[in-house]
Amino acid sequence: MTTTTLAVLVPLLPFLGAAAGLLLGRTAPGFARPLAVLPPLVALALAAVVAVRQGGDQTVNAATELTPTGSVPIELALYIDGFAALVAVLVAFVATCVQIYSTGYLRDDPRYPSYAALVSLFTSAMLLVVYSGDLIVLLVGWEIMGICSYFLVGHYWETPEARAASLKAFLVTKLGDVPFLIGLFALATDAGSFRITKVLDAVAHGGLDHPTLIALLLLAGVAGKSAQFPLHTWLPDAMAGPTPVSALIHAATMVAAGVYFIARLLPVFEASQAAMVVLAVMAAVTMIGSGLAALAQDDIKRVLAYSTIGQLGYMTGALAVGDRGAAVFHLLSHGAFKALLFLAAGVIIHAAGTNSLAAMSRMKDLSARVPDAYWTMTVALLALAAIPPFSGFFSKESVLGAAEHVATGHTEHAPGAAGWITLVAGLLTALLTAAYATRLWLLAFRGRGTEAPDHGRQPLTMTVVLWVLAAPSLALGAFSYRVLPDWFDGRDLTPTLTTSVVGTGVALIGGLVTYAAWRHTSAVTARVPLGAVAAHPEGDAGLVEAEAIATHEPAYGDVAYAPDPADPGRLLLGPLHRHAAVGFHLDALYTALFVRPVQAGATLVRFLDREVVETYVRGAGTLPRWLGTAVRRAQTGNLQTYVSALLAGTVVLAVAVVLVATGA
Repeated sequence: MTTTTLAVLVPLLPFLGAAAGLLLGRTAPGFARPLAVLPPLVALALAAVVAVRQGGDQTVNAATELTPTGSVPIELALYIDGFAALVAVLVAFVATCVQIYSTGYLRDDPRYPSYAALVSLFTSAMLLVVYSGDLIVLLVGWEIMGICSYFLVGHYWETPEARAASLKAFLVTKLGDVPFLIGLFALATDAGSFRITKVLDAVAHGGLDHPTLIALLLLAGVAGKSAQFPLHTWLPDAMAGPTPVSALIHAATMVAAGVYFIARLLPVFEASQAAMVVLAVMAAVTMIGSGLAALAQDDIKRVLAYSTIGQLGYMTGALAVGDRGAAVFHLLSHGAFKALLFLAAGVIIHAAGTNSLAAMSRMKDLSARVPDAYWTMTVALLALAAIPPFSGFFSKESVLGAAEHVATGHTEHAPGAAGWITLVAGLLTALLTAAYATRLWLLAFRGRGTEAPDHGRQPLTMTVVLWVLAAPSLALGAFSYRVLPDWFDGRDLTPTLTTSVVGTGVALIGGLVTYAAWRHTSAVTARVPLGAVAAHPEGDAGLVEAEAIATHEPAYGDVAYAPDPADPGRLLLGPLHRHAAVGFHLDALYTALFVRPVQAGATLVRFLDREVVETYVRGAGTLPRWLGTAVRRAQTGNLQTYVSALLAGTVVLAVAVVLVATGA
């Protein structure tokens, strides 16, 4: 087969698997698991073949007109360069791992067939975004992901938390998609085509009339999809969905789409210096704010959610300094270790029976209950904290190195201000990342108190996936130097010495300070016994995971454990902890600025509709009814009554004529 044919099959196979799963899920449930696992697995193999054939050299570029529009044509086009080939492998790899993991994690869930089909459709949509060479076709995949995320986050729709989270995710991302769509049309109008190659050619020849406006409109959609400030608030709440869904959304789909989109159209953004500075500021606020919020969360999945927001900030920061190689490199390494973190968290949640780190900190020997999750999550946390030689170190340092080059004037791809903003924010975020990664590890695995509950061994399909994901988390960075540059336009991925030393130094400081704070609080604070019931004062205690592997029944509810006074995050953040725990009150701000005014407007419209408009409608019907009643009563059938009325009318008319004539 040709490379083009193989590339078409990569997104098509998961789509066909999703369609077959939806059709056969109820009538032949035995086919649900093979239909869930085999299509993404074959798509992974084909994506790897496409990447090897593409080799980072010649771009795969093919198109056929989809439909005549009379103006700007829409084409079914493929555009696969080295970056697209690698990202497609990542998406298929993580999706396959998630599907295999889900066969054990949701083995008794009655809605598993529909869940698996939606995951396959989600995967197909992301692969369509990656391979698409036409912006409208890309938009189709973009929107399908939004629909799939709504259903998957709301998988446990019986719970109010899942319903609210799915609706919030849908509305916030759609809020960004409106200006995104306008920006796409504006871009196509200036470039004369929706084809990505023609758009890039127009940019290279100065064909954009409104580059700043277009870039800012597109950034709104990216901020919503990739959970960047100020449209990031949906992502922590999306943890109400099943843990494998969280791994898929956070590691390879949905949130990665926005970063990949900017990387694909980076020259469009580079055409506007103002847009690059805005992108850098957005990345800096996202990185620092999410790092502080992660340090204050009690729900283990919310810690990882804020971590994802911060790592996406690193990627957008790399794009803000004009280095898409560093951004995509961090996207690849982050995809591996973040998927591992979420899937390991699912195992830990099952063993502990709760999402709460405060509760886990009162359980000793939890690491012995889940040795596979313990060791693999340790590897993933070290990669997250960018400790060498783990993959996160190499990719994160490539971002900092790119920012340093721009800040010091060695490259002119972006304004120097964007370089300094990204560099300073990146170093501070490295400190915070190591701090909350260390805190998570200490509270989850170094607890003291009652023995952790024993729920038995996890299914083999879950533990094997953890070790499969641990391999790239450990080795991808070193492996990248010899292999990946061919797919990165030949760019050298070696980090600079200065940022490597400084970045690793601040990461070690963050980890050591957190460990010292944990030792201090553990020594001087009397620990609350396991099972103590108290309401969390900040309300950030998190929710019990909805899918317990043992029973597979929804178990949402407030965590019934008091906050751990030995939590090092409280000591490190001090008075800021209360605000960081609730995401610096952004949800409350949006509620005051948008939700309540809209609700008040809806109430007013309902009042006007019921009390004013319907009054006129009812009046319009009442008046003819009254007239009809009066006329009906006049029709008595009595001849004398009719003659009397006729005479009376005649007399009245005669008198009126006389009066008018006299007055004249």
